[in-house]
Amino acid sequence: MSDFTRREFLHKLVAAFGALVGSWLLGGCEGEEKGPATDTPAPTPAQPTATAITVPTTVPTATPGETAVATATSSQRPPDLAVARRGEPEELVRRAMAALGGMEGFVQPGYNVIIKPNICVAYHTYEYAATTNPWVVGALVKLCFEAGAGRVRVMDYPFGGTPEEAYLRSGIQEQVLAAGGQMEIMPQFKFVATEIPEGRDLRQKDIYDEVLNADLVINVPIAKHHGLARLTLGMKNLMGVIRDRPAMHRNLGQRLADLTSRVRPALTVVDAVRMLMANGPTGGDLNDVRKMDTVIASPDIVAADSYAATLFGLQPMDLDYVRAATQMGLGRSDLGNLRIEEISVGA
Repeated sequence: MSDFTRREFLHKLVAAFGALVGSWLLGGCEGEEKGPATDTPAPTPAQPTATAITVPTTVPTATPGETAVATATSSQRPPDLAVARRGEPEELVRRAMAALGGMEGFVQPGYNVIIKPNICVAYHTYEYAATTNPWVVGALVKLCFEAGAGRVRVMDYPFGGTPEEAYLRSGIQEQVLAAGGQMEIMPQFKFVATEIPEGRDLRQKDIYDEVLNADLVINVPIAKHHGLARLTLGMKNLMGVIRDRPAMHRNLGQRLADLTSRVRPALTVVDAVRMLMANGPTGGDLNDVRKMDTVIASPDIVAADSYAATLFGLQPMDLDYVRAATQMGLGRSDLGNLRIEEISVGA
């Protein structure tokens, strides 16, 4: 069986499983380099201290006309989305994943797993909330091996500094190696021209081949402000698996949704342990950081991004890429109709 056929089979298998248990849905490191847009669009169908806040136990109450968030009340099936709050990063990840039925629902014995955090720059340590929390990433590596994964690699394609510098400076390398995983540098020759059959504006892109061939891709963005996209979340984090990122900036929302339709991570875990509220994506001022001690996990990347948007006081449709992905049927943004399990780990 070819790699492509096997991947398609796995996606269909996960989708079939989701139909049995309810409303499960399968679903960057963002390059900010400036440069000419080169893609031709296709016709588009008509821990250390930082500024702390009081962490709410639920998403802020919606006003009339806005989407309210429903908390799951049934234990008969896994929720569509799990939110863990008030705890150490590893415990938050473990509790959120347990609510989804455990990592065993995503990782089969012997799986080749790729974890894609945001390690976009080598300028700052994790306290500045420009890169994914290292303990969140380390916890996911541990859970994958506990579920029987054969290989777990962690990678990103930084636009600021070298990968070696960024991996080390972020603190992610230390936690990944301690958990038994591997850090992989993404060489240029492994980005391959890839068709995007469902794309409405982006029909082809150079995508990292190992990501396309992995048994499982876990997307682990940090929740942070972004000057162009408004927020960097799950879909925006996928820009770290492509080459020629400046071309994405034209019609960014639609193109992020198009890219998501081809990569389709089976699990998205949003790191909101520390959130960058302004001056993203690179930050650099601790006054822009809020310590939220929150992790969001879902097999639906659109749902994960939609919920994360509310932590910034936004609604899902405020983000172009969420709106485009919803229209394409890549996931659900109707938070009021999703089964959401809220977990308070500590007092």
